Amino acid sequence: MSPTEKTGAEPSTPDATTAESARTAGRAGEVVLRAVDISKTYGVTRALKGVNFDVRAGEVTVLFGENGAGKSTLMKILSGVEQPTAGHLELDGERVELASTSQAVARGISIIHQELNLNANLTVRDNIFLGREILGARGIDYRRQAEITRELMDRLEEPVSPETLVQDLRVGQQQIVEIARALSTDARILIMDEPTSALSTSEVHVLFGIIRELTRQGVAIVYISHHLEEAIEIADHAVVFRDGELVAAEEAEHIDLPWVVRTMVGRDADYDFRDRERRHGDVALSVQDVTVADPSTGKIPVDHVSVDVREGEIVCLFGLMGAGRTELMEALAGRDELAGGRVTLDGTDLAGRGIGDRIAQGMGLVPEDRQRDGIVQMQSVGRNMALASLHTWVRGFFLGKRAESSSVARTISDIGVKTEGPDAPVMSLSGGNQQKAVIGKMLLTAPRVVLLDEPTRGVDVGAKGEIFSLLFDEADRGLGVLFVTSDVGEALTASHRIVVMSRGQVVCELDPRETGRDEVLAAAEGTVPEHARTSAAAGTSGPAGDPGDPGDPESTSRTSSTSTTNGASS
Repeated sequence: MSPTEKTGAEPSTPDATTAESARTAGRAGEVVLRAVDISKTYGVTRALKGVNFDVRAGEVTVLFGENGAGKSTLMKILSGVEQPTAGHLELDGERVELASTSQAVARGISIIHQELNLNANLTVRDNIFLGREILGARGIDYRRQAEITRELMDRLEEPVSPETLVQDLRVGQQQIVEIARALSTDARILIMDEPTSALSTSEVHVLFGIIRELTRQGVAIVYISHHLEEAIEIADHAVVFRDGELVAAEEAEHIDLPWVVRTMVGRDADYDFRDRERRHGDVALSVQDVTVADPSTGKIPVDHVSVDVREGEIVCLFGLMGAGRTELMEALAGRDELAGGRVTLDGTDLAGRGIGDRIAQGMGLVPEDRQRDGIVQMQSVGRNMALASLHTWVRGFFLGKRAESSSVARTISDIGVKTEGPDAPVMSLSGGNQQKAVIGKMLLTAPRVVLLDEPTRGVDVGAKGEIFSLLFDEADRGLGVLFVTSDVGEALTASHRIVVMSRGQVVCELDPRETGRDEVLAAAEGTVPEHARTSAAAGTSGPAGDPGDPGDPESTSRTSSTSTTNGASS
């Protein structure tokens, strides 16, 4: 769709494949956008150091690099969000200056941002056309905008009404809206910064189909993802950033996962904790027959779920989108009320206790959306980390600033937040370091159990290893951890036990030492492996080494012949 639609021109359909579109996009392999000696500094920090980068028509160029390597900074410059400190851009061989995103869109450059950039109080339709409204004889043509929005969402196989408020959508659906907005511009250069970070496997397949459709039309795609295997699958060309510099470039057929990891971080991936010693104590968190209802729809996203987390144990709650994982976590943290069941922490019933009371009791939640729910964007790193623990430094009517500063500084050092200091703006941190700050905020409350919803969303492979290493170190000190992920690799390599959810129910428990990737995915879709503990036994775990341990052969043999359907034992 052309940006000229704001003047009332008839828009193109979102799946147009005209010869004019292909000609405008450029011939396959032709350089359409070039960054020449681009540098960018923020105060004393050099985010980019003389980068030269080409974008080619009809190809997917994938950018790899750790958080803070400079990838997103370069993409913001290419899309007019920011301007370079030095260097320049060339579009179709001519030097250009993109002073704003509207100028970039007018020249056919659109971006899907890593962090969701939507207005929660507006509808899906209004978000897609914000600033590019279609005008008719009587003003904005809302009917035409709704039609195009519906076509876009159907194309992305996400049946969401154009009139739905964005705040009522789950994070994955909001990500789809971001993608739809970018597609609506009919861009010739489309930048995708972590477009699949909140998408399910099926949604990723749909997006990849659209990407290939666009490249056949000659559209140039720049793609950033920390899901390395998925990025390699879609890539035509790969470049690697490290410390603000482009350090490697290669055609996709010549790269593999080990090459990417070594080039990014200078070593092989090293966060496989399956062989780490297990020292589990008594049950710290007990979830018994919990049901959660959505008051707005009447649906039951969590249906009679039971699971225990012991001292020193890391339990992964795995499931596909719509399995009820996030709804369960938010209910456990006190954000939503239970429709049934019981939650106890160290034997204390948490019924009627709000979020603050549960934090004081020893439970903390690291939410899925760190930008919306995890940090206060206008505050510093230190202020964000201290927010949940301020009461611990209050003396009489005064806040003990020295004790607060000392605790925050020690935690920043212990968990490895890469920052200029506690007074640095939290938004100056990379995504991985923002996530560490959110985790640090919870650890400062001295919790007994930590709940983490997608703790490595938008985080690079190096930072993933650091985050999980931190969690395992805390588990060795007795912390109970329950984390949600849709990444099978994380479930297998970074947990003591995998609890699989499907359609709001626990279907089985798996020992990651005895389980493969395909078995985990099959369980999430309802096919339970023979060696799994089924829902009849799931949720009841005793001390390490007793028959309730999912790694115990005796426990496995007792349930190997039991089958389940949607979590109900037969």
